Amino acid sequence: MIHKTKYMKNPKIVSGFSKLTKTGKIRWLAENFFRNPEEVARELKSFWYGDPQKQKIFDEFSENTISNFYLPYGVVPNVMINGEVYCVPMVIEESSVVAAASSAAKFWLDRGGFKAEVISTKKVGQVHFEWYGSVKKLEKLMPELRKMIHADTAHITCNMKKRGGGIVDIELVDLTHLEDNYYQLNMSFETCDSMGANFINSTLEEAARILRNFLSSRTELSAKEREVTIIMAILSNYTPECLVRASVECPVADLESFNDGEMSAETFAYKFEKALKIASIDTYRATTHNKGIFNGIDAVVLATGNDFRAVEACGHAYAARSGQYRSLSYAKVEDGIFKFWLDIPLAIGTVGGLTNLHPLARRSLEMLGTPSAEDLMKIIACTGLAQNFAAVKSLVTTGIQKGHMKMHLMNILNHLEATEKEVKEAVVYFADKIVSFTAVREFLNLLRTAPNGMPLPTPILLYNNNKK
Repeated sequence: MIHKTKYMKNPKIVSGFSKLTKTGKIRWLAENFFRNPEEVARELKSFWYGDPQKQKIFDEFSENTISNFYLPYGVVPNVMINGEVYCVPMVIEESSVVAAASSAAKFWLDRGGFKAEVISTKKVGQVHFEWYGSVKKLEKLMPELRKMIHADTAHITCNMKKRGGGIVDIELVDLTHLEDNYYQLNMSFETCDSMGANFINSTLEEAARILRNFLSSRTELSAKEREVTIIMAILSNYTPECLVRASVECPVADLESFNDGEMSAETFAYKFEKALKIASIDTYRATTHNKGIFNGIDAVVLATGNDFRAVEACGHAYAARSGQYRSLSYAKVEDGIFKFWLDIPLAIGTVGGLTNLHPLARRSLEMLGTPSAEDLMKIIACTGLAQNFAAVKSLVTTGIQKGHMKMHLMNILNHLEATEKEVKEAVVYFADKIVSFTAVREFLNLLRTAPNGMPLPTPILLYNNNKK
């Protein structure tokens, strides 16, 4: 039952929505926001998982759940990383991304594949607080405070310690020059194969309590100095020390086979290297360049049940670490060898959270050989590098639209409600032509206006007639 108040004369305002059944939520939504409520209700229910128990798991991922939102789940075969071949799952709706990554993976497969190494795996959290005494006194107390935090958070950290993780370091950061009385306890963590957000946040909140109690009990401090105001305790999604590098290299001469004979291998290598330099000096270009990298990265992060928003936020912050937003990937030609690499911070996990609960996330990890978090970091980084290589290759040769719009053809045909016969005609016609929304629409219009009972003209004749 929806409870109304005197302030709720508008039927689009609801109280107690979260207490409605899922069917009740759909009914209210359909009746108040759609012209065809029965059709909308049926459509929303059609996306429910067939197995009620599995649907219950999906419903409990978030709040006010009414249905599931589907995205394509594809795979990229032939991804060789450090000598091992993977078939990499990708969840993404954008046309040409999976095809581009697959093309790049196949090219590098014949040239030793991708190389990847995890440089470091530390994650960060902070206790933000105000304190009103001398920083020198606080610094003097830090060794004792560190010991107390390690000891008194043991009930939270003990299981992580058994796996080789836990609190790595605790540092006092004085930021009073930026904000009066503002300090941080900057804590670094190792979380092994878990992303570790809940572990880190629980430890930080306990550390905040310990800090408050520790300072309030120090008799050598003045009454004012025994007071501390905890502002918040929370992990940071900026993890520059949770870093992985992915790279490829080959003789410059090998590049000619990948650029479809558009130009010489030397010209291709020169333009590719120059494109990367532009992405390093121009923020406008760097933003789109890095978005292409995240086309690959986000797709694998989603497929494995990890937090793509955290990964994106960290990656973009890392791209701006110099004070200017720059490319995350690099290229150079040296002694006839083309080298291309990517440095990216990735705080991800292979245990806990959706990685265990989401059925396709579990299958994704199984497909990848049940990797450790470090192995998954390498796989994700290499997929981002593959995607970036294919995108830049298109930009410096044929242009991005030729391949992208070719893959986008089916989306356009579906949007224009093409019949099965029209789809077949369009695929044949556009096999060697530039695809655009206008061109496809005009092509279909010509097909649809052919005289009844007469065979359709060939696509080429249609196009020529239209031009006349």
